[in-house]
Amino acid sequence: MKKNDVLIARIEGINNLGFGIAKVEGQVVFVSGAADGDEVEMRIILVRKSYAVARIERLLSPSPYRLSEPFCYASACGGCAYSAITYEREKTFKEESVRYAFIKAGLPDAEILPLLSTSVTRHYRNKAQFAVAPDKNGEVAIGFFAPKSHRLVSAMDCPLQDKSFAPILRTLCDFCHRYHIKPYVEENHGGLLRHIYLRASTKGEVLLTLVLREKSLPHAEKLEALLREKHPEIVGCYLNINPEKTNVICSDDYRLLFGEPYLEDTLAGVRLSLSPASFYQVNHAAAELLYAEAKRLADLQGNESLLDLYAGVGSIGLSMADKVGELVGVEIVPSAVECAKENAKRNGIENASFYCADAGSAEALFAAVKKEKGDAYRPDVVVLDPPRKGCAEELLDYLSHTVMPEKIVYISCNPDTLARDCAYLTKNGYILSPVTPVDLFPRTGHVESVVCLTRSDKAT
Repeated sequence: MKKNDVLIARIEGINNLGFGIAKVEGQVVFVSGAADGDEVEMRIILVRKSYAVARIERLLSPSPYRLSEPFCYASACGGCAYSAITYEREKTFKEESVRYAFIKAGLPDAEILPLLSTSVTRHYRNKAQFAVAPDKNGEVAIGFFAPKSHRLVSAMDCPLQDKSFAPILRTLCDFCHRYHIKPYVEENHGGLLRHIYLRASTKGEVLLTLVLREKSLPHAEKLEALLREKHPEIVGCYLNINPEKTNVICSDDYRLLFGEPYLEDTLAGVRLSLSPASFYQVNHAAAELLYAEAKRLADLQGNESLLDLYAGVGSIGLSMADKVGELVGVEIVPSAVECAKENAKRNGIENASFYCADAGSAEALFAAVKKEKGDAYRPDVVVLDPPRKGCAEELLDYLSHTVMPEKIVYISCNPDTLARDCAYLTKNGYILSPVTPVDLFPRTGHVESVVCLTRSDKAT
């Protein structure tokens, strides 16, 4: 097999990046834009030792799962991995991806429950970070970078994003053109505007952050007047100053340009204040399903001590506070900790306390908590909601051998690291409940999951 070969193949499956999987003479070929069950004529565009990549030249026989029209017009950005297939087929793939992750991790008997979903696949994202780059005339263009590249794909009308975002982006684009605000140029570290970060609430309010290479925005007063006139839904606007040569979108330097410093929202019955740096679930309706399932699995009786790790603005822990004797939350982002404290206060929750520490480091974590709670502090239930890389083995070891909570409720956006960490915990004294996948990210290759691990001497 070599580049530019044209072959005929049947697509046997799809991976979580949205590539169809075919086999030709024993070699795996990943085919962009394919649906499982398609028969295609494909052109090989890349050959590696263990696989090849192809694009469809002709669709000979479409899959019964193929949509008549692609879900997204800007599929080149790579975000909508499953844009070629029906949502029902996508849900099947996501359940199977969770099941396969547990099999790979050595837990083939793990029970995977049916995927929970709102079935809403459009305009569910309440947060977006749009890249800014020069167009062919050197002016501001807005979109997302294509996979494994910094080639901008125009996507102001992304079908996943909140409907309010596209009009705001057009206003910002016009402003930049009128006042000659230059887009960031990665090659020479020039220009000014790097990213546009938008977050929306269920009330329809928006918090805007402009990520800049320099410390000020020319004509900022004109922008404020323009946004207040055309987009009264914007309750606050920040500048984030990021002068470094880096792929990291936001620095820690946020400066309020105008309006309110926080966005307000309600999730799982808890009123929340959200800063730009705070973690918050991007799919509000699906997060309600996720939090309800986590609370069900915790099966709290009213007198437990609950430790919420990677707490963000406290949304998960605070949603369970009415069912515990004490809530302790730990989060590494200082502004999120302050939001969590304020969220507890504004909801009248008096049994909650929050601390700033690295939840990934057991030593730092428990040093911070015990300083306030005393050496005797031992939680009955721990909630984990780590980033995609999962939990450090150090933390899992400390939890399973020193803290030894009766239950660990684990929420994860990565089935592979969830399964890996569950395998470790089941080897160290815990019994796994059925795993519930929850679709917080329809049309993409991501899936959330939640599971409860019960200490074996407490399991029934």
